Amino acid sequence: MLEGLAARKFPIKELLPVASSRSLGTTVEFKGEDIAVMSVEEAVERKPDIALFSAGGDVSKQWAPAFQAVGTTVIDNSSAWRMDPSVPLVVPEVNADAIGDALIIANPNCSTIQLVMALKPLHDRFLIRRAIVSTYQSVTGTGQAGINQLEEERQGADATRIYPHPIDRNCLPHCDVFLENDFTKEEMKLHHETKKILDDAAVEVSATAVRVPVVGGHSESVYLEMERPFSVPDVKEALQLMPGLIIQDDPMANVYPMPVHSAGKDEVFVGRIRRDLSEEQGLHLWIVSDNLRKGAATNAIQIAEFLQKSGRFRK
Repeated sequence: MLEGLAARKFPIKELLPVASSRSLGTTVEFKGEDIAVMSVEEAVERKPDIALFSAGGDVSKQWAPAFQAVGTTVIDNSSAWRMDPSVPLVVPEVNADAIGDALIIANPNCSTIQLVMALKPLHDRFLIRRAIVSTYQSVTGTGQAGINQLEEERQGADATRIYPHPIDRNCLPHCDVFLENDFTKEEMKLHHETKKILDDAAVEVSATAVRVPVVGGHSESVYLEMERPFSVPDVKEALQLMPGLIIQDDPMANVYPMPVHSAGKDEVFVGRIRRDLSEEQGLHLWIVSDNLRKGAATNAIQIAEFLQKSGRFRK
């Protein structure tokens, strides 16, 4: 988030880095300056315009209302508020108008963000009725511990395991915890969040989420069934008009999205665009994005940018 705020030149009068009591007295670097970390209690007392949360659901549930009470707009990166009917779940290119005057705004799941970036223009034009999604999610989705396990296994070390099985030279059809319906929590996030962001409960989404031995960048194989007739050129035209979406689709020249090329980029990349062989209204897509950028930090910053440009913080 700090890198994104600096790179995108977000207007900041004062940065207030907040962490738990264990980190008090340390500093973070921002634009070449070392800034002291403060407690969350002190930050609430300072009544900032915006609070960017990325400290887990429990912290968000406890402290977002405290910031809200002093007039701070909270942009939360956890899953705590996403399905709360009173809290907008926002991808700015898709549904910034849902923000309204809300003081708590939820950032969607990383896999959902890149999915709806491609689905939105197609849904508007061709009316999506069904989506089947298979994800190929990098270890950065589980933080530094996931990277450590992969790197230690690759070095032949006795890895500290956060996954139930080895991740090096392996694929785990297991992201987050399993639920009673045998889908994982990650898979159900794709199901529920897509409906909310597209504002259409009739869009049916079924997902299989897979952890793969990749450091950075999530990929998705997506099958869609549309209600209205379409041609592949029509689909490409709709996608080309979507801000923040880049088509990479020249398979004969080996051009298609890959996580290695999405690293450090804020866009979502789409390729392998083709009609299904058995269903006239079926379409296949391959969607890739940097899950730590557009899938998390960048999307949160874009929400802040939208609020700034809309005049939310003029005094």
